[in-house]
Amino acid sequence: MKTTIIIIIIVALLVIGGIVLVSGGGERGPDMVPEFSGEDFEGTIVSLSDFRGKPIVVNSWAAWCPFCIDELPDFARLQEEFGDAIVVIAIDRAESKEKQLTYLDDLGVSDKLVFLLDPRDSFYRSIGGFSMPETLFVNVQGEIVIHKRGPMELDEMREKVLQILEINI
Repeated sequence: MKTTIIIIIIVALLVIGGIVLVSGGGERGPDMVPEFSGEDFEGTIVSLSDFRGKPIVVNSWAAWCPFCIDELPDFARLQEEFGDAIVVIAIDRAESKEKQLTYLDDLGVSDKLVFLLDPRDSFYRSIGGFSMPETLFVNVQGEIVIHKRGPMELDEMREKVLQILEINI
């Protein structure tokens, strides 16, 4: 009986220790936007760190995603409405440049946002993506303020941008 209690206590301590180890220990700071560099449609390498000091919205999208049909034009409107106050960046999930351009031209947004190619789908994996689309709202310090999984409408996008701009809504 005494041995059983000791074993239970040891197992419980190991489980608790494992949880603390996996979660990174006690308090942790905000998650930072991952390092990512991708090529734009002109062949220029663009890094997310190039936008440090500016609020950014980073959307992971794909032509096969039905929600992206509505979201990408809304992101273009969002960029137009907020102008230089934010930068909206759309990172495609491993599709060819030709497929992306055809899709974006059909939507009429190919020149309205910063579009980056990600042939290895590394950005999506780096944010722990598991839904589509996935969008990060990042403040001027490069901290992820909001990680939105799934689709959004324009009003929700505006609300989240106001949060990263620290404007009361």
